[in-house]
This record gives sequence, structure tokens and C-alpha cells, in this order.
Amino acid sequence: MPRLDPAVAAVRAAVRTFLQDRLDDGTLAPGGLILVACSGGADSLALAAATAFVAPRLGVRAGAVSVDHGLQDGSRAVSERAGAVCAGLGLVPAEVFGPDGAGAAGGGARGAAGEGPEGAARVLRYDLLGAAAAGHGAVGVLLGHTRADQAETVLLGLARGSGTRALAGMAPIRGTFWRPLLGVGREQTRRACDVLGLAAWEDPTNAADGPLRTAAGAALPRAAVRERVLPELARALGPGVEVALARTADLARDDADLLDELARQLLERARTATGTAAGDQAGAPTRRATGRGTGPLTGTDTVDDRAAAEPAAAAVVLDVSVLVSAHPALRRRALRSAAVEAGADGGALARVHVQGLDALLTDWHGQGPIHLPGPTEAVRRYGRLFLRAPEASARAAAPDDPHGPTAPHRHSDNRES
Repeated sequence: MPRLDPAVAAVRAAVRTFLQDRLDDGTLAPGGLILVACSGGADSLALAAATAFVAPRLGVRAGAVSVDHGLQDGSRAVSERAGAVCAGLGLVPAEVFGPDGAGAAGGGARGAAGEGPEGAARVLRYDLLGAAAAGHGAVGVLLGHTRADQAETVLLGLARGSGTRALAGMAPIRGTFWRPLLGVGREQTRRACDVLGLAAWEDPTNAADGPLRTAAGAALPRAAVRERVLPELARALGPGVEVALARTADLARDDADLLDELARQLLERARTATGTAAGDQAGAPTRRATGRGTGPLTGTDTVDDRAAAEPAAAAVVLDVSVLVSAHPALRRRALRSAAVEAGADGGALARVHVQGLDALLTDWHGQGPIHLPGPTEAVRRYGRLFLRAPEASARAAAPDDPHGPTAPHRHSDNRES
């Protein structure tokens, strides 16, 4: 019996272990359907072939979906060819989604407002993959991201000055999107395709000198990292740099998960304190001095339950004293989560916005609303932090509020230009 090629074995083992874990934890049941997202590139073709081999042996049904982003001439033919290969591997259903076809989103990736071509393609891809999963009742969609993709993501996060969550890279599981190959090298997926006789498509948009460019005309950041930065790092630091960067993502993800949970608990305490104050006083004004400098504020910042007169106007209301007593790392993480919950655009919410929110707690001198992308506004009144839509903020300002919009103050607007 011929020996199984190590690359094919590595990809199959990764898929088998991943799916068995989902069966063990109950996420996936015997007879359940999973879909493979297949672009026709080496990574997704190797994933499709491994899934077609492993899934029936685990009692799981497997299909495939190929997304045509409509970014270049001939893209539909590439997607249809990928779908045909998947069908030939035994994946059922095997469909193509995209412009002018099943699940069409109208105009392809170019139709996503406010996004560059790479970001717009990503939005379209996930939207259509999610729609395909929902339409077929699939439990999960398998994505072909490899260890190299993870290393690139960590480097991009570092270059952008991002925090722990960005350095955590791509999670193996994010809702219905599953990534079983994050521990597999890109060279292994390419070798697996060669051994299995699968002709992989080389997407020109992935090349540093490809047709897609930034607004300044430079190579797309991920393509530049893939072709130029990672190879140079490997030459300078040794071939293990990709593995080390992927390991960094795993370590950072554990830390980020813990910090997120602690920040969630902090938010709950801040909410509970606010609700308790309102409930205990039954609307009667209560005033207390709360400190200065690193504390919430001067003696003029008081708690007054008249601020809770319109609770529906604020999406999130938090007690200042609870937040200001927390560690800065947790407090800022909690503030970011609260802002997103209140309607701020998480993708556009930058560090400068979170710093502005934090200043409402730790450097309070009567400043006005902090404007966040979304749009959302944060206002501090009577020892509480209110996050809501700007029009709701204006409606809720009491005429006798000493920190309302008609009072003299130094306006602190941290919007980025």
C-alpha cells in the first residue's frame, strides 16, 4: 500500500481533529451539514478535499459554496470551476454565490459602501457564506485560513498599533465560521493539492503587484506582508518565525478572552450600581462628592437621580465611581464594549475615542459630550456616564443640569479628522 503523503495527512488530520472536537462538544451532531468555503485557491481546495474525505467517515454531511466577488473579469468562471471541483470531490450541495447568481448581493464587492476593494470583498464574502449556511441549515462554514494567514494577521495588528484582541488573530471558531487549518502551513496545502491532482487557482489580487491597490497606489497591506515582510523576517530570524507568530496569536487570544470577561463583569457592576441607586432613591435627588484627579471628579459632580428620568433615551448608563476604581486596562476595554453596545461603529472606533471616554471619568472638568463614530454620544451627568444617540442626549438634558449643553464648558470633541 502506497504511503500517504505527509502534507495530505496533515490537512486531513487537522480537519478530522477539528470536526471530532465539534462532535464531542455538541456543536455538530451526526448527520449535520457543514459547508466548505472554496475559492479555488490551494488552501480552500485542500480543505475541500480533506473535508470530503473525513466528513462521511465521521457521519457528517459536507457541501461547498464558492463566492464570486465580481472584482475582475472571469471571476464567475473561476468560482464555477471551484464549485465543479467540489462537486467532483463528493461535496453536496456545491454552489456558487455572487453577483447575478444564487444569493446575489447586487454589484459584487464594489457595491459595499465605505469599504476599499479588499474590505468590501470580505463583507460580501461573509454575508453570502452566512446566507448559504442559513439557507441550507448548515451548522458551520469551514474557511481555509492557514498558519501563514494567522502570522500575517498578527504582523498587521502590530504594524497598526492594535491591542491584544487584534494580536489574537483569527479565532478557530467565530459563530458559524470555523477555521480548522490554522495550524497547517501554506506549503502543506499547496503540496496536498499537487499530490491529489487538484489544479489550484492563483488569485492575482493576492499579489503585491496585483490589480488591487490602496488609495495611495501602494500594494494592499496583506499582500505586501505575505510577499515581502514575512519572507524577509524568515531570512533574518529563521524559518520558525511563522510558527512563532501563530503561537503569539494563541497566547494573546487567551489573554484577550480573560480581559473581555473581566471587562464584561465590570460593566455589569457599573450597570447594577446605577440601577440600585435609582431604585433605592425612588427619584429623590441624592448628592455626593466623588473626588478629583484620578477620581471621578470634583465636589461639583454629584449623583442626582433626575438624570434617570428618561432611561429609554440612553442605550447604556454606567456608574462613574465603579468604573473609575477599576484598572485602566479593564476600564478602557469596558468603555469600548459599552460604546459598541450603544451603537458606535466598532470598526471606526479608535483609541482616541476610548481615551476621550476615559477622560470623562478620570479627568473630569465639566467637558461636553464625546462624539463617537456611529453616531453615538457619551455624556457625563450626576455621577453617571450616558451613551446614546446625539438626539437622545439633547432631549434628555434637564434645563437645570449644570453640565447640560447650555452651560459653559470646554467642549472635548475627540473625533478623528
